[in-house]
Amino acid sequence: MTGYLDPLYAESLAEFGSPRFLPKSKGWILERQIFNLPYQDAIGCYPLFSCQDWLMLHEDLESLGDQLVSLVVVTDPFGNYDFDYLKECFKDKAIPFKEHFIIDLEHPVDKFVSSHHRRNARKALRDIRVEKCQDPMEFKEDWLKLYDVLIKRHNIRGIATFSEESFIKQLKTPGICMFRAVHQDVTIGITLWSVQSNISYYHLGAYSELGYQLRASFALFWSIIEHFAQTNLRWLDLGAGAGLKQDSTDGLSRFKSGWSTGTKTAYLCGRIFDPEKYTELTKAKEITATDYFPAYRQGELR
Repeated sequence: MTGYLDPLYAESLAEFGSPRFLPKSKGWILERQIFNLPYQDAIGCYPLFSCQDWLMLHEDLESLGDQLVSLVVVTDPFGNYDFDYLKECFKDKAIPFKEHFIIDLEHPVDKFVSSHHRRNARKALRDIRVEKCQDPMEFKEDWLKLYDVLIKRHNIRGIATFSEESFIKQLKTPGICMFRAVHQDVTIGITLWSVQSNISYYHLGAYSELGYQLRASFALFWSIIEHFAQTNLRWLDLGAGAGLKQDSTDGLSRFKSGWSTGTKTAYLCGRIFDPEKYTELTKAKEITATDYFPAYRQGELR
């Protein structure tokens, strides 16, 4: 198992919950204490819940029934399931959440990338060299500095902040690939990708202020698509736009759309295992009608 399926990746998120392996479907979730009470619920690993055998997931979920109050996940768009099966597994909530921009690598890169993106990539590559890092840990300090710029620039909070310890484990996870953009021997941008099966998922990216000025993201994405097109991979998952709701006009969506050949849906799924405790917790928080799941965690940062 590599990428999001690897146990080391689940361990990298341990500060947000205790990793629990689902033995039949072979996926990971994070168990969390609910407030200061002797109850637990669980969340799928960031950014996607992925497993090896989706058709066994319902059996794993049945086995959790007397141990958790609830579970919420965002599904891998490339998972081997259909919507009806998700509704069977997650009886309390299963809705389309976000459209992930994807690339079918069987298409020639110069045929599907938008003219705007091709033009920006050409300009950026005049000043930038892109390289695949054989050992991501060699550039850990560069990555931490760049990610700190990202956190401050976008006011990132919650699980996506990540600690240095978390990033060390992520960079050591089998299947995690690092690419860096270099200008005059200085790293000005880095992206991380998670490879499993015949898919590479865009995991994270961060840039210096100079990296933004020199359009390092365009140089990186063009070069990375060319790199993966020469491997045995079939798909790239670029992820979705920013925010909790789909908005095709936001800058990140426009950026990703310009590289993509299509989209696939990620679903938000939730299941209540203990309705009595779920109701008790929701009432204690004085929450009435809400679409948030689980309702008693409304207002928390994920």
